[in-house]
Amino acid sequence: MAHLPMQPIGRGLEDALEPREIAKHLEGAKQHETVLEERCTAVRAGWGEKYVERVHAKGKWTARERIEHLIDPGSRIFEVGTFVNYGRKFGKLESPAAGVVTAYARVEGRWCMVIANDNTVASGSWWPQTPEKIQRAQEMARRLRLPVVYLVDCSGLFLPEQSRSFPGRTGAGHIFKKNSLLAADGVPQIAGVFGDCIAGGGYMPIISDRVIMTEQAYMVIAGAALIKGAKSMKLSSLDIGGPEVHVHLSGCADERAPDDETAIAMIRREIGKLASPALDFYRHGANASAPTFDARELRAVLPPDHRVAYDAEEVIARLVDQSLFWELWPDRGREVIVGVGRVNGLFMGFIGNRQGLIDDPERRGAKKPAGILYREGIAKVASMSRACNEDGIPIVWLQDISGFDIGVEAERQGLLGYGSSLIYANSTNTVPMFTILLRKASGAGFYAMSGMPHEPVVQLSTPLTRLSVMEGRTLAIAAFNTKLDDDFEIISDDPMERAEIEAGMRETEARIEADMDPYAAAARMDTDEIVPVGELREWLELFAETSWQATGYRRTKNPRIWSLHDAAALQEPRA
Repeated sequence: MAHLPMQPIGRGLEDALEPREIAKHLEGAKQHETVLEERCTAVRAGWGEKYVERVHAKGKWTARERIEHLIDPGSRIFEVGTFVNYGRKFGKLESPAAGVVTAYARVEGRWCMVIANDNTVASGSWWPQTPEKIQRAQEMARRLRLPVVYLVDCSGLFLPEQSRSFPGRTGAGHIFKKNSLLAADGVPQIAGVFGDCIAGGGYMPIISDRVIMTEQAYMVIAGAALIKGAKSMKLSSLDIGGPEVHVHLSGCADERAPDDETAIAMIRREIGKLASPALDFYRHGANASAPTFDARELRAVLPPDHRVAYDAEEVIARLVDQSLFWELWPDRGREVIVGVGRVNGLFMGFIGNRQGLIDDPERRGAKKPAGILYREGIAKVASMSRACNEDGIPIVWLQDISGFDIGVEAERQGLLGYGSSLIYANSTNTVPMFTILLRKASGAGFYAMSGMPHEPVVQLSTPLTRLSVMEGRTLAIAAFNTKLDDDFEIISDDPMERAEIEAGMRETEARIEADMDPYAAAARMDTDEIVPVGELREWLELFAETSWQATGYRRTKNPRIWSLHDAAALQEPRA
């Protein structure tokens, strides 16, 4: 039972695809990646070189420079929330990345969540959606028990937009509740204060286990300007709440540092005192291995056109170690593929949608489209989701779905009930779950495959992702259904009315197509990050290591006693 029946999966790229398909897919991937890189570069520039120079003139580093010096040499960060507020205007101003950098980063060999105010964007102010972005990062850290590092340089709320960031359930004050929940769950929090830390920004570091202030830093409930006006006093913010006050008098900070470089070194020292990662223990004697088939080949495997099918096995083969996979219940619910593989030597469960045509088990010799959930597939996904949760195996959802089966037969088979069972499983799971929207993420299928409303730890999109209830043309037909016949042709003979309906349908279709754009979804925080398909294996390595780094906070059964073995045994055919 301890032996896992891993089997080789996938084929070489030239065996799986025609040369013309490879060339076409690679060209499409290149175009999408060029746009993604250009937009990432623009966001990461903040408000530009002029504001970088202002920061340097004060003898300080920018937020991104602080992160560069914080992380282990040669490692990279995995930024989340890059495109929050993308394309939005606040008067004449923009807030790139909502004025805060949130990223997974390796520090002293340990994965951490770093939250850094971008001091090139309105002195690190909190804009609309800045609090929600910070809270999202805090929740990711809490779910995975990752240490949190706050690099604070925040002048408080961007006051002209305070009505959209101060009140409400997820307003700025909810950050402090997340601070408290992290502390209650025993998650280490370390704060470096590098400059402005006013009002809410002043509260943010206080609950941290360690607070380090530079000589330019201050933490105050109200800044000098407000106190001067209210109490007619001549003071500076450093006088009110600098390191002299908070390290030596109030006790609200622990240590002081002369500059950014020293403070960052002190933070690294504190992280180094924490427990070592448990990754080697949870590899159960295995070594971290790359897939047999290069993960970058996913750029050729995934067609940019969402209407073109591909083999889900070829995707998984380029994500799991040595391209070895234990597929569960392969002969049932063929519209989905479920199973277990290793990523960097660590066990991960996989649930993905197949594409193209599959055999119809209800009608001998007939075919039906995949990319849709039918009764058997729903039951299969729910069983896999529950079993992984029971066994403590983190789940990766590879979503490319158009929705649920519909119609008279679907209702007779009780798809509503099966779907509810699946939704219950995903909603009550405690194991880490990560969702990747490969291409289509439509309708209730988006929910069923653990989309954002079901609170995966991270949800990624690719540049190919289309997120909506349904495609634009289909939605336009549904919206104007009363004005169309059974063939979806306009009923009216009145030329003016026909023209008005046609224009309305075109406008609706165009608006929905714009809403489906992954950058629009990321701007409104409907997805956490947009990543090139060729980097998905690197993100999965992050997901695996962050899921298994900490010990003692969730169920982690050894492979000998997985309930998956029992479920598989009961499905084996008898001789």
